[in-house]
Amino acid sequence: MQYYSSATARKKHSTRTAHPLVIICAAMHLLLLAACGSISPKETTQYAPPEKEFKADIPKKTQEFAKPSTIRDLTPIEQFSYRLGPGDILSVQVWRRPELSQENIMVSPDGNIAIPRIGNMNVLNRTPAEIQKLITARLEVLYIRPEITVRVQEFHNNKAFVLGRVTKPGVVNFPGRGTLLEALALAGGLPYQGKETFLTKCAIIRGNDIVIWIDLQDLLKNGNMALNASIMNNDVIFIPEAEDEMIYVMGEVITPGAIQLKSSMNVLKAIMLAGGMNKHANPEKIFIIRQQDLKGNVIRVNLKNLLEKGDFAKNYTLMPEDIVFVSPSGMAKFNYTLEKLIPALQVLNLGIDNFESFGLMQELRRKLWGQEGFVNSSE
Repeated sequence: MQYYSSATARKKHSTRTAHPLVIICAAMHLLLLAACGSISPKETTQYAPPEKEFKADIPKKTQEFAKPSTIRDLTPIEQFSYRLGPGDILSVQVWRRPELSQENIMVSPDGNIAIPRIGNMNVLNRTPAEIQKLITARLEVLYIRPEITVRVQEFHNNKAFVLGRVTKPGVVNFPGRGTLLEALALAGGLPYQGKETFLTKCAIIRGNDIVIWIDLQDLLKNGNMALNASIMNNDVIFIPEAEDEMIYVMGEVITPGAIQLKSSMNVLKAIMLAGGMNKHANPEKIFIIRQQDLKGNVIRVNLKNLLEKGDFAKNYTLMPEDIVFVSPSGMAKFNYTLEKLIPALQVLNLGIDNFESFGLMQELRRKLWGQEGFVNSSE
């Protein structure tokens, strides 16, 4: 490759003409590009049925966990007393009256039991002491100062329903005041589903209008026993399945894409799981985009300060559906433009001689290297 002066190059170049095939190919490509550029979709004004309407993807509402003070407010402070219910088995003993004594008395689904000389008696939600007084009052009409003893042989009414991600979902019975951890243990604990999954939460559903969400990570991993809520009779404990919550890492990283959100994942960890920044990245301009509803918030993170000065103030913890975008540097943008521009021109079969004929290469050399003249690539 030799450089010639401008006058010599113009004289020599003026005798050369482009090959007819090159001109035909260039014209055909220009026609194709022009035809493609003429396509312009038009927005429709026709109303679609509700099931076909375009709808924005609004993020799910983040579940708020109950605070220890809330759990205390929802826990009865009175002394625990067991109350009878369906399925409980009782023993009623009357001193010196074997004909009135009876064992294995089961409480019926409607809460009744049958006592000799008394008949049916409703014991639903009554304590053994209350039942003892009730039987004594009924028998005093027939006997002089009867001595009654009521004992619970089998407890079946102090129960909770454990559902969801446990080894043995179903009904668990407590011999005393039950707690959340005791219920999980009686249900066989939590099954192992791989190290990639982690526990996040469980719900205690009480009655018709009370739902208590418990932060299981804080309870199990950090040992915050203030979250070990007391369980009341007929509570429902639900542990949802491990959720595949994702974040998205885009831009100048080695392997951009979706990453499963793990416990306490921050910006630095997410970028490293995406293979780290590539050579085109600008570590001073990393953005976190977090959607609120139809609009979101954008926060800038200077990873250079974090790495050089140990400034972790902005190494934010990520939330589900967050987008981490690593911006390209200024030089990367310039190189990207050239890489995309030159192959597009080469599609038209405009070789180096055609660039020279247009004066593009001469101008580029003059600005970048201060060189003058044309290049004769054939010699």
